[in-house]
Amino acid sequence: MAKRSLVFFSFLLLALAASAQKLSPNFYSKTCPNLESIVRTAVQNKFQQTFVTAPGTLRLFFHDCFVRGCDASVMLASTNGNAEKDHPDDISLAGDGFDTVIKAKAAVDSNPQCRNKVSCADILALATKEVIRLTGGPSYTVELGRRDGRISTKSSVQGQLPHPTFNLDQLNSMFARHGLSQTDMIALSGAHTLGFSHCGRFSNRIFNFSPRNQIDPTLNFQYAMQLRQMCPRNVDPRIAINMDPTTPRTFDNAYFRNLQQGMGLFTSDQILFTDRRSRGTVNLFASSNSAFQQAFVSAITKLGRVGVLTGNQGEIRRDCTRPN
Repeated sequence: MAKRSLVFFSFLLLALAASAQKLSPNFYSKTCPNLESIVRTAVQNKFQQTFVTAPGTLRLFFHDCFVRGCDASVMLASTNGNAEKDHPDDISLAGDGFDTVIKAKAAVDSNPQCRNKVSCADILALATKEVIRLTGGPSYTVELGRRDGRISTKSSVQGQLPHPTFNLDQLNSMFARHGLSQTDMIALSGAHTLGFSHCGRFSNRIFNFSPRNQIDPTLNFQYAMQLRQMCPRNVDPRIAINMDPTTPRTFDNAYFRNLQQGMGLFTSDQILFTDRRSRGTVNLFASSNSAFQQAFVSAITKLGRVGVLTGNQGEIRRDCTRPN
């Protein structure tokens, strides 16, 4: 009997632990009921100042969740250059993304009812929703209740983010680590409809692909010539190119139609069409913006659950750039 009670107690503890991990859209309904409207206004104001707010914030959310989970650890700064944001894979993150979260956090904390009650991680998730909506993408419900992490190290980024040269197996493997399927991965790749890249990230495809073929054969030749003009050899490393050459300021399915034409900027973009295992999904998303948006909402909701801190884990940071 005692053994049975012990088993039941252990099960109860596991159930309580599991329930504590759950996020909820209504998490702040009593402590900060106007949270979403406060964040929305702050993000709109920032977006009106510069369009980079949109791709910058969206990319920041992805990089944060993939490294230590969605805990805003990517926001933390260090005096010795040893934080996540100092890693080469993060160093190109747009400052406007960080600034968007910092401004939204200040707006939230200026409300006495909300002060020091909302995590930077949740504000980043809400800001990401807003920039997607502001650029014509789908609106969706954001699950809330994340806590902020206290740890941020450059070494933790190594091997955690997809690289421009990845093939389909490498992409699937990396996303599967976070419980994301191939369809989720392809849908999230569609966020490149807003992004931009520095020339050095894809120059090998237009100049040095192989000794015989200087241009990657999977790359549209005319597009490659345009890229060579915009990104000549020894180009200024600060020069950035739109990931979506057709509708770079609209969150739509043009990214997938571009892939059908051989106009994926990275190898990891174009492989989604050249590999037959993923081509069907690309064709579906290219033919139906609603199918893409539905899949994207599902994928970004799953992404927002990766490695979250809840309950008594982590903290509610007063300053998003440093632990309390």
